[in-house]
Amino acid sequence: MRLVTLRTNNVTVAARLTSDTEAVVIPGYADVGALLAQPDWREIAAAGGSAVQVNRGGLAPVITRPGKIVCIGLNYAQHIEEMGHERPGVPTLFVKFADALTGPYDDARVPSFNAAGLDFEGELAVVIGRRARHVPAAEAGAHIAGYSIINDYTQREYQYRTQQWHQGKSLEATAGFGPWLDTEWAPGPALETTLNGERMQYAPTNDLVFSPADLVEFISHLYPLNPGDVIATGTPEGVGHARSPKRYLGDGDTVRVSIDGLGYIENTTRIL
Repeated sequence: MRLVTLRTNNVTVAARLTSDTEAVVIPGYADVGALLAQPDWREIAAAGGSAVQVNRGGLAPVITRPGKIVCIGLNYAQHIEEMGHERPGVPTLFVKFADALTGPYDDARVPSFNAAGLDFEGELAVVIGRRARHVPAAEAGAHIAGYSIINDYTQREYQYRTQQWHQGKSLEATAGFGPWLDTEWAPGPALETTLNGERMQYAPTNDLVFSPADLVEFISHLYPLNPGDVIATGTPEGVGHARSPKRYLGDGDTVRVSIDGLGYIENTTRIL
């Protein structure tokens, strides 16, 4: 089952995709996150309501205001090497605010005073469908609603001013998220990130230092993970900051992140 959040008449609605261009509205739910808050969300989504046409511009972030977006740094071995870090013994966590999200095909509009060191980080996103607290990895799958794609859009100049990364990770309306939540997909297929059509990143999504189950276990022992919360699982090697010369994003640059079975997101940076 593929779930989306659609923009319609200046509001958003949750819907279930029935094809690449059609969906069935799930009445009463403003986004997929509101739907996941219901214990019987699968049955509700399967029923649905009226049919509507779907186009790229009508897709909002699959969850518009997650309660938490927990991001994982240093979770692919080769990316750890390219960034000059040692392999961590436990997941490296930081947070991204919901204000950072934008639609899967929206432009990332960045004020010129924030436009130094803009970078891409294509990532697999885990979406929580059932409250998780002190959950062992072996039981984590029961708490995962499904998977999606996110770009951990980053401003490197701010990120590396201090030892804390958050300030470079939450630029408003820059992180594409979507296009849908797939409730049946499983990690394995490769993630690919391209910049203006040129491949920048490529890695299997099951080649993580810490798997989605590991992450649910670790995070849920710190604080609860609630339905609609998002875990961005980390990025493979190939980010612009680690290249020589560095490949930062400029006005008009288009980043596409795709994962087989999860579709793709595509966002163009616009410097204001």
